[in-house]
Amino acid sequence: MADRAPLLPLVLDDVSFVARGRAILDGLSLELAAGPRTIVLGHNGAGKSVLLRVMHGLIAPTSGNVRWSASEVPGEPRRQAMVFQRPVVFRRSAIGNLRFALAIAGVPRAERDGLARDALARVGLDAIAHQPARVLSGGEQQRLALARAWMLSPEVLFLDEPTTNLDPGASLEIERVVQAIHDAGTKIVMVTHDLGQARRLADEILFLHGGRLCERSAAAAFFHHPATAEAAAYLEGELPWRSTAAA
Repeated sequence: MADRAPLLPLVLDDVSFVARGRAILDGLSLELAAGPRTIVLGHNGAGKSVLLRVMHGLIAPTSGNVRWSASEVPGEPRRQAMVFQRPVVFRRSAIGNLRFALAIAGVPRAERDGLARDALARVGLDAIAHQPARVLSGGEQQRLALARAWMLSPEVLFLDEPTTNLDPGASLEIERVVQAIHDAGTKIVMVTHDLGQARRLADEILFLHGGRLCERSAAAAFFHHPATAEAAAYLEGELPWRSTAAA
């Protein structure tokens, strides 16, 4: 609703997450504002995916606070969404998946078909609306997941490596959809291992190292003049255990 207070900024205050005695996130503090496309980078195990899940509310931090500027209202569609590396699709047609999501969100039945068709058209899937979702290609399933998130106009969309295991053409199509979602006014927070993709999409970079926010900067500055030795080593392709051994 137009008169609701915005969700953003999102504030993380000294957030840690410990699993099996290991600190996956370690005293992480940051504030995310509306607007810039935020790309999260770091080596495997740096805590990127866990950070997204903590921000989304899927898991609770072991310590610290996660605060949105406004609270979501029970019974109303969620104002932030997340799309995972492996898209979740139901045993329904492509359009049936979207209608089901709209029903769960409480959208009136009379509005569901039109919203679902519009969403499929925006991601280029209108021609296969009635195909079973589970027989679609990986790229098509990921676009369906993006359509499902986008059609409810979230203020924030978290994306956890949405192009992993996709071919270059399918990956670029996902990037096109992500850019369109951003252009429509949704804040994008995305994890990727693809540095080329990060260069194409990022306005700002969050670089995690060992569960800590090691560097935060504008994308151009990060790629051309990283401020930390850890970020420079990452961009050069150096493995973290090698830099530790060398020290």
